[in-house]
Amino acid sequence: MCSTVFSLFRLQVVADADPHALARVLERFQNSNVLPRRVSAEVGTNDILHIQVDVCGLADEQLALIAALVRRAPSIVNAYWHRV
Repeated sequence: MCSTVFSLFRLQVVADADPHALARVLERFQNSNVLPRRVSAEVGTNDILHIQVDVCGLADEQLALIAALVRRAPSIVNAYWHRV
């Protein structure tokens, strides 16, 4: 559970509907030794995969690094953080 000191952030990812896209996103969290609070994925129109990953207690620098690494992964169209 997030305490009042930590904020909850959501990584929004848009990817091609590639079967490996979700694993590529989650791999970035595993490599950073971060356990997400929640993960959601849904295939939308035009074969676009929408992924949401919720985390809390991370520094802004770590959030930025994870998003940058996710953006570099194959089949990822965009990735960005926002406060929930």
